[in-house]
Amino acid sequence: MKIATLQFAPRLGDVEGNIRRADDLLIRGKDGLRLESMRPEVLVLPELAFSGYNFPSLEAIKPFLEPQRTGPTAKWAQETAKRLKCKVCVGYPEIESTASSSSSSLEHGDSNSSSGDKYFNSLLVVDENGSILHNYRKRFLYYTDETWASEGEAERSFYTFNFDRENNPSEQNKIQATFGICMDINPYKFEVPFTDWEFANRVIDSRSPLVIISMAWLTLLDKEELAALSDQPDMDTFQYWIKRFWPLLEKKMEHDGDVDGDTTGSAKKVIIVFANRAGEEPGAEGKDPARYAGTSAVVAVTQKPNPSSAGASSASDFDVKILCWDIMGAAEEGLCFADTKADPKLVFGMAPRSDSD
Repeated sequence: MKIATLQFAPRLGDVEGNIRRADDLLIRGKDGLRLESMRPEVLVLPELAFSGYNFPSLEAIKPFLEPQRTGPTAKWAQETAKRLKCKVCVGYPEIESTASSSSSSLEHGDSNSSSGDKYFNSLLVVDENGSILHNYRKRFLYYTDETWASEGEAERSFYTFNFDRENNPSEQNKIQATFGICMDINPYKFEVPFTDWEFANRVIDSRSPLVIISMAWLTLLDKEELAALSDQPDMDTFQYWIKRFWPLLEKKMEHDGDVDGDTTGSAKKVIIVFANRAGEEPGAEGKDPARYAGTSAVVAVTQKPNPSSAGASSASDFDVKILCWDIMGAAEEGLCFADTKADPKLVFGMAPRSDSD
């Protein structure tokens, strides 16, 4: 599968300017190649890609809330998907207008208005024909989201894609995908145990071979440290993301099929797309600016049965590796691209645990 993410540094509240910046970067392409010639099957953009993220209140973000089907993000996604002939996933701040308020709209401490309108941090998914396929709403809210958004539903995390195979256009390959937005991969409100692994277990239980995560992930690095990294990834952030998928390294994968159309192999893999943003946004009321970690990446966790483990029944019977096809720098803007049929750039093996671990 050919997967692209667009990492860039949106300016808070500059929707038109951010769309122009995204278009410019897509036209620029990667390594001298235009994105059209790279023929991606999926393009993923960051969380709240065109509005920016660090709004301090409902009143601040209200001018940028969009209806699901008619807002500037939907229009851009539809036009871009048709032009690139690929599926597009892009984050946006959603408003859902309702006739009247309900008691449920005030659950979980959300910030919906008394008019009955509901607001969500959402991810729109559009197909090659410009049709809206899916709309995922962020399930686990970060404290910034809690000032204006409602929690989404876990049931919306999943969608089954149809992909035409390049070697046989008449054949469609159904791929179950699990969607997440940034904080979704963390423990709920940072209150449940770290090792509950809610999101990773959802991936395993749903038997999804494809995971798409749209992000506005912050970094603890200061401005000088980010500048020093330049085009190098924030490896502390990258390692933390991988750690949040630890169950994929320890439990046997049970999904059928493969994102690349292989239904016969004994090896299993789950592709994980981390689509983050870069740059910084001003803090509210004298607070420090919000700085973002960049480091967008396309990786896979793979399990291949060990020759000595006939009838392998757990991940300990498999050779487990982490493959990485591409990873962006922390402060870099541009395309992260992977062809998961090609050899990865990086391969990480699992070291055996010692008795003291």
